[in-house]
Amino acid sequence: MAEFFQSLTPEIKDFISKQNIFFTATAPNSGRINLSPKGMDTFRIIDDNTVAYLDLTGSGNETSAHIHENQRITIMMCSFDQKPLILKLYGTGKVIQPHHSDWNTWITHFKQIIGQRQIIVIHVQSTQTSCGYGVPLYDFKEERQTLIQWSEKKGIDGLKEYQEQKNVISIDGLDTMIFK
Repeated sequence: MAEFFQSLTPEIKDFISKQNIFFTATAPNSGRINLSPKGMDTFRIIDDNTVAYLDLTGSGNETSAHIHENQRITIMMCSFDQKPLILKLYGTGKVIQPHHSDWNTWITHFKQIIGQRQIIVIHVQSTQTSCGYGVPLYDFKEERQTLIQWSEKKGIDGLKEYQEQKNVISIDGLDTMIFK
């Protein structure tokens, strides 16, 4: 049975700390819904109603565009190897990019990773847990190194050029504000 909470309880924080993957969902006011898997030890609990993740360079930048438009974001985590559980964090987001005045404060929460693009900060308005009985069991092997290797090969200048080509406008034509 689903349960709702207004903040991150100690049990929810413990569950989050054991997850190797999370999913982000955002949507523009009009257009495509975006759902993305994330990993690589990039998720942090800041306090009872704030979480953040270090967002890495990818083929698109939908989350940033959607948050700039309407701030809505949902994070989902589910247990693949523990007691079955699905967790959803509903909230509003803020995008902190390297040129933002708060970047130096927020980046201290993370191990810096080549290819880091921005930090997504989420004010959690409510959380929901549900059973997860239908989620299959999987064993975590290891983090993929492909994105790190790709980023290292591109280098700082190559990553900036890639972001200029692929990360400035969303697939629905919204500005991601990546360099503004």
